[in-house]
Order: sequence, then structure tokens, then C-alpha cells
Amino acid sequence: MEGVTGYEYELATLYHADCIEWLDAQPEKSIHGVVTDPPYGIVEYNETQQTKLRSGTGGVWRIPPSYDGHKRSPIPRFTTLTKKDLADLQKFFAEWGRAVHRVLVPGAHIMVASNPLVSYLVAMSLVEAGFERRGEITRLVQTMRGGDRPKGAHDEFDDVSVMMRSQMEPWLVCRKPFEGTVADNLRKYGTGGLRRISAKQPFGDVIRSAPTGVHERALADHPSLKPQNFLRQIVRAVLPLGEGIVLDPFAGSGSTLAAANFVGYQSIGVEADLRYIRVAVDAVPRLTEYKNGAPPVWTS
Repeated sequence: MEGVTGYEYELATLYHADCIEWLDAQPEKSIHGVVTDPPYGIVEYNETQQTKLRSGTGGVWRIPPSYDGHKRSPIPRFTTLTKKDLADLQKFFAEWGRAVHRVLVPGAHIMVASNPLVSYLVAMSLVEAGFERRGEITRLVQTMRGGDRPKGAHDEFDDVSVMMRSQMEPWLVCRKPFEGTVADNLRKYGTGGLRRISAKQPFGDVIRSAPTGVHERALADHPSLKPQNFLRQIVRAVLPLGEGIVLDPFAGSGSTLAAANFVGYQSIGVEADLRYIRVAVDAVPRLTEYKNGAPPVWTS
């Protein structure tokens, strides 16, 4: 691949770069699938908000109270996004969608983590960029988001929640249009469908997933770390023949790269924040070898 030589571990390569600039420098039809957890609201990963997060003062990030003696992970407050923030989000994902669309082979799938409050904007932007929307993967996971009573009036409105308690995380699934039939596209590019779990079981759109555990979080210091048990399942599915390159253009601590290593796929990560690059250098080997993240047994 073109670009500055990056950090490598097993089948994974990580680059420190702005993802759109990096994508613009890559050849067309060079990537076979994308699995990524982007900055949903854009603003939560800017320098100001990251400084507030690291100092524990919150900002856009909500620091949930401890639960059963366990420190909870911070979560972004998407309800704080202004109309301008939402417009910027849609514009960003349209630009990103066009950049990633160019480097994907026909029939390639992208799986993008999102949030119920903003997923519709991201989906519209990706369709505008030329992708076909293929549905969503529902990650069933109990979180600390939502369910709060009205601020300053808990006792007065004891039976009211302002928002539903979040028990799922949507992952948007889109596909670059294929050439000819799906079978033609599979023969030429190795893409167009999703890899089955087994001969008898297709890949499904609902995956039960626990929150990322404390032991796994100790391996990779990132506020949005997804568990290997979940990531390994969706990374495996994105390459229908088990061949090609998986890209994570918002690599963070490298968890997608680790999942790709685990299932035996070549992968590339791009991350703009040098602090997370340093985290990923240590985290990718640890997460690759993480035993408790083994997904259900796959059989042919």
C-alpha cells in the first residue's frame, strides 16, 4: 500500500494519518471490506473534548457513576449536538463515504458502528456517496446510556425516563454496488456477500454482546473499545471468501486489527491521534492473543 510505512504485527499494518488524506493517496479497488467505529458525533474526538475526557471533567463525554463497585467507561452525550454539529457530521460522512468508496472493490461491504440518535444521518451520507444500504447489525448490549429521570425533578417525575435505556448498538451495513451478478463479482473480486457462520448457519443481523470487560479494557486504553468477542464475528463476516484486506480508517487502539489477526485476515488501520497510535502498538498483540474474546466455534 502507498503511504508512510507503519507499525506491523502479524497480518496488520497501522498508519498514523488523517483517514481521508490517506484514502485519497491509495489506489482504486485496493480494499475488500471495512469494519470501523468512527467518531459518531465528530466533536467528541477533537482536542478540546479529548482533554476534558482525560482530565475527568466530561464535556461532551458523560462519566457514568460506578456500578457494583466497577468504574464505568465514559460515553458521548449525543443529545448535546447542535444543528450545526449534526450538519457537520452529515457532511463529514458524505466526504468520508466518497473517499472510501473509491478504494473499495465492487461488492465490498462496510460495517460502521453508530448510535440510534445519529445513525440515520450517517446512513443517508453513505447512500449519497454511492453505497447501497444493506441493513443493520444489532449489537445487543446493556449500556448506561438513557433511562434517566428528568434532571432536577427526579422525585416529582419518579415514573418518567427522558430517554429509553439503551440496550442495543446499531452497526450500519452498506455495500458498494457489484459488477454483473453476485457470483461474477465473487469470482473476480472475492466480494459481494457475507461469510456464513457455517454451512448450515448464515451470518445474522443480531449479535448478543456483553460490554467490554475490565480485563480486556486493561489491554487497550480507549473510551470506545469494543469487545473482541463481537469484533471477531463481524470482521470474519465482512470477507465472504476469507480473502482480501480489511480496513479500519478510525483504528483507535487497534481492536479491529487484532480481530482480523485472530481470524487470519490481512488488515490496515489508520489513526489520526498519535496517542492512540502508541496505545495500539502495545494493544494489538495483547488483543490478538486475548483468550476470553473467542467467538462461537465456526465450522465449515
